[in-house]
Amino acid sequence: MSDTDVRLPAAQPYGLLINGEWRAGGRGTFDVHDPATGERLAAVADASVEDGLAALDAASAAGRSWARTPARERSEILRKAFELVTERADELATVMTLEMGKPLAEARGEVTYGAEFLRWYAEEAVRVAGRYRPAPEGTSRHLVTKRPVGPALLITPWNFPLAMATRKVAPALAAGCTVVLRPAQLTPLTALLFGQMLLEAGVPAGVVNIVTSVKHDVSDALIADPRLRKVSFTGSTKVGKTLMKQAADNVLRTSMELGGNAPFLVFGDADLDAAVDGAMVAKMRNMGEACTAANRFLVHESVADEFARKLSERFDKLTVGAGLDDATDIGPVVSESAREGIDELVQAAKADGAVALTGGGPEQGAGWFYQPTVLANVSRSATILDEEIFGPVAPVTTFSTDEEAFEMANRAEVGLASYVFTRDPDRILRATESIEAGMIAINSGLLSNAAAPFGGVKQSGMGREGSEDGIEEYLETVYVSLPDPFRSL
Repeated sequence: MSDTDVRLPAAQPYGLLINGEWRAGGRGTFDVHDPATGERLAAVADASVEDGLAALDAASAAGRSWARTPARERSEILRKAFELVTERADELATVMTLEMGKPLAEARGEVTYGAEFLRWYAEEAVRVAGRYRPAPEGTSRHLVTKRPVGPALLITPWNFPLAMATRKVAPALAAGCTVVLRPAQLTPLTALLFGQMLLEAGVPAGVVNIVTSVKHDVSDALIADPRLRKVSFTGSTKVGKTLMKQAADNVLRTSMELGGNAPFLVFGDADLDAAVDGAMVAKMRNMGEACTAANRFLVHESVADEFARKLSERFDKLTVGAGLDDATDIGPVVSESAREGIDELVQAAKADGAVALTGGGPEQGAGWFYQPTVLANVSRSATILDEEIFGPVAPVTTFSTDEEAFEMANRAEVGLASYVFTRDPDRILRATESIEAGMIAINSGLLSNAAAPFGGVKQSGMGREGSEDGIEEYLETVYVSLPDPFRSL
């Protein structure tokens, strides 16, 4: 191991969590790197197909007992997990910053956000309810109950390694499901530390299993196994489509939180300073590596130049550096290939006439850093407006009318998040009814909240996470027909 290993918590396990025990991987190990330096952080167990099936064995064996565990007991375990995550926030944030790159302050913010899903579903666990009512004809009674879907495969992305795990694990456990969690290979360390905390919180053996791997065949084997009943995935639309096709063979319940290409609409009457503040949050949170990140800045032609100038001035003041440095505002992107993809989009836009008001290329030196970049005069046909940038780049283009703005916002195949800045109440209503997105923020750059339903429309996926909706994704509805109790009277 490199010298950076001494910065990782000594108690961090790097193996597979199967049936309550840590074990080695059947394929040896794979390396996790620090994106701020490119150096190796740790070697993590690389699961084989047999390891994956062993995890499903454990989840299946524990399923009936966990489903029958009183809701109050499941609630208390989730509450304890919330307390442990909160108490050990600095430890989790440090691991997250090292393996993903985000500044330590943002990592601490993610711990707070991720912990909220544990608290929220600790409270929802005891509120799962059915209904009872007479049939319209009066000849019988309808009893409707809820039961756990069954063992679930949870596949999480690298960009929010704790929050995406808690957002899936918490409702699954609250509903009475057992799980196999598969974190992204770029950022598995946070999930493994979270798994240790779940054990400490009292999660029984086999209820939560964690399998790390660089091979897709592990997930393929789990999805093909008839004992698995649910797949929840957060990631690209391309991979989501593949998983849905695989899930169709066994008619699995699926939740898909897929790609985004969020428009950020600024109308002529907007408070520009507030819009710039909102843009800094919607674009630069997580270095732009978020599915909800503002990707296309659609600004009314009357204020576009001023907005772009103000935004570039704010970008200029950002400090780029390693996430563990307190002075850092913007950390590295997650990998060298990610940085190359971002730069390809930027250079293509510049070749098509866009002007970089600030930034415009990779940072020099070690690590995978990219300059905070504002592009003005971006062509409406530029590829950068059609693909997720997933980096600290803000392309600005213009519109003339409201209808044109809504048409531009809706031209994407995806529809996850959208941001609208205007002071006109009628325009706000028109925007909320015209924009094709699962989530719309009005005069704000922040959307995510554990108590709100998270998800998109079109090719941004299906299902919702968070809120009361999230636990429903892990519950089946069962209808029982009962005879009329008064028939014999």
